[in-house]
Amino acid sequence: MPELVISDADFLRFRDHFYRKTGIHFEPGKRYYVDKRLQERMKALGYESFRDYFNHLRFDRDQELQALTNLMTVNETYFFREVYQLHCLVNSLMDEVAARKQPGERIRIWSMPCSSGEEPYSIAMMLLEEWANLSNWDVEILASDIDTAALDKARQGRYEQRAVHSVPTHYLQRYFTPDFNAGRKQYQLKDDIRDSVGFTRVNLNLPAEVRQMGRMDIIFCRNLLIYFDELSRRQAAERLYEVLRPGGFICLGHSESMSRISPLFRARKFPDALVYQK
Repeated sequence: MPELVISDADFLRFRDHFYRKTGIHFEPGKRYYVDKRLQERMKALGYESFRDYFNHLRFDRDQELQALTNLMTVNETYFFREVYQLHCLVNSLMDEVAARKQPGERIRIWSMPCSSGEEPYSIAMMLLEEWANLSNWDVEILASDIDTAALDKARQGRYEQRAVHSVPTHYLQRYFTPDFNAGRKQYQLKDDIRDSVGFTRVNLNLPAEVRQMGRMDIIFCRNLLIYFDELSRRQAAERLYEVLRPGGFICLGHSESMSRISPLFRARKFPDALVYQK
């Protein structure tokens, strides 16, 4: 097969299409990264011209878009990343949310994008170990991502050493089972933790999919909005605001600031972290 050429016009055409579908905006500096993944899909499907592949992408009823999205999204993460926010969750946020609830009401936490599951499972372990009032409340942890391959891995709950390097030793012993696969040491999450998180695919760029998640008390949306442009970030903030219950909280990544995105939230400084409140 001859070299698959993607012109400047092709790149811009694809970039605009992908942006409309996902809200993810690729700067010119990402050109090499994008071209390589487009070429990978073109080769896999046997297309020799970008035009033919792009027509397939547009009219394939989203199956090809999903396959390409799985390639384009970055899923590098690990357990207990930015752990100070998890301390804020158990030391401050959960008690404040519970104080607004009636006995028997459910507390709902949403992790998105959840990638391969490290974040929502970290939340579950932290609540079990550190929140003294957990037994008094029905807590539901939901997790979503646009990448279906990442969600499949999250449901399996099997991780390499690099993913668990920040897990406290007693957590590792209590919630994981060591396993050797092809000579590599891996860690399998035990079923009780895997069963504590519900995973589903959600595209934050589609309001109907966001609304289907229902009302939330706490949202972890870390290191996603940095991939959006200004308009998409503002629209995403509005959608998250809509599903948060009054007084609900949203946690962003350390390099993200809701104050620069939307006036809908107010910053709250807790001893462990800065978060944003509806």
